[in-house]
Amino acid sequence: MTQAAATADGETNLSRTHEAHPGEIAIGVVIGRTSEFFDFFVYAIASVIVFPRLVFPFADDLTQTLYSFALFALAFLARPFGSVIFMAVDRRYGKSAKLITALFLLGTSTVAIAFLPSYHTVGTAAIWLLALARIGQGLAWGGAWDGLASLLAMNAPQNQRGWYAMIPQLGAPLGLIVASVLFAFFVGYLSAADFFDWGWRYPFFVAFAINVVALFARLRMVVTPEYDELFQSRELQPASVVNTIRHEGRNIVIGAFAPLASFALFHMVTVFPLSWVFLFTKETPARFLMIEAVGAVFGVVAIIASGMLADRIGRKSLLIGSAIAIAVFSGFAPQLLDAGPVGETIYMVLGFILLGLSFGQSSGAIASNFAPTFRYTASALTADLAWLFGAGFAPLAALVLAANLGLISAGGYLLSGAICTLLALWLSAPRQLQQV
Repeated sequence: MTQAAATADGETNLSRTHEAHPGEIAIGVVIGRTSEFFDFFVYAIASVIVFPRLVFPFADDLTQTLYSFALFALAFLARPFGSVIFMAVDRRYGKSAKLITALFLLGTSTVAIAFLPSYHTVGTAAIWLLALARIGQGLAWGGAWDGLASLLAMNAPQNQRGWYAMIPQLGAPLGLIVASVLFAFFVGYLSAADFFDWGWRYPFFVAFAINVVALFARLRMVVTPEYDELFQSRELQPASVVNTIRHEGRNIVIGAFAPLASFALFHMVTVFPLSWVFLFTKETPARFLMIEAVGAVFGVVAIIASGMLADRIGRKSLLIGSAIAIAVFSGFAPQLLDAGPVGETIYMVLGFILLGLSFGQSSGAIASNFAPTFRYTASALTADLAWLFGAGFAPLAALVLAANLGLISAGGYLLSGAICTLLALWLSAPRQLQQV
């Protein structure tokens, strides 16, 4: 074999090593995101129908739920700190050590909630134990960032970027469907005494089991030599958080606010309506959870449609169009939610369709906005801040506004998210608007 042939053969082998079929990456992404969102929704549902009564029985119904939503927000406050801590672990010990530690913390925190004693048993210690477990979940979510979504976006075919950008977002409705159906089963088939004694704990055990399966599925990908080399070839390596913020701070902030419309709507069709219906109507939680599950099915279809639309009309056009549609929806959505079972169903279906179209393209390609050296860390921080600004306090704020000023004010909250998205897209550089 001549030297030229050997060199050519070597380059071919190297390029093959750097190649990974996007479909294979997509499987790991969907498994990981679905497990995380299932965890998210199991806690979110419990924060409406379980924790207010179990942990805050000394307050009235509304105040109980507001206290519960305050603890709900702790995970989003902790998540950026988790990213900082586990990025350091990644730099020093590698991705496998980071993922194992983060998901072990997530599993431990989740299963600890399953054993949570009530306020009547241990007093205020129940509040502190739940808060500690919630902070543990937030730190773990920050550490569970594996970079696979960014890797998927970087390896997607040029003419299918929108299609592959929507794949990670499928985890949200899929996780909600499983969590809603599971809780609906226990709420619907157990007596109230049995449900509050032991029935509500089972979804948290299921979440722990799913985390174990997801851990092995993700480790199988990120620790192989092929994927390690692929991460390095795409410069998806952890950088110093301080340096990342110094160089990419503006892009991180814009990236965090760009999806605010979809994040505001995210909670307006999941956590908030469940709390409103539970507190202010005679609707049973089991029935409304099934309405949420049906709405989430429409969300899955809409997310898939967003991928096709983004590749046809452009991600920028779809994000702007969906933000405007969400702004319009905010004007009549509260009236639908307050119009009985039929209105609730229309509210949920329309809301999930809009959510799917916007949320389907709200992330996944954000990595392209950052300089290669900081891409991995900046993408993680952007996701953390987007969840903090857009989702962390959304249920609490929406319920406070609706309880004191009426449901129309919750529509105003949704409108503010749409305005923030449009402003963020307007402030973005032309190149970024095409790639957000």
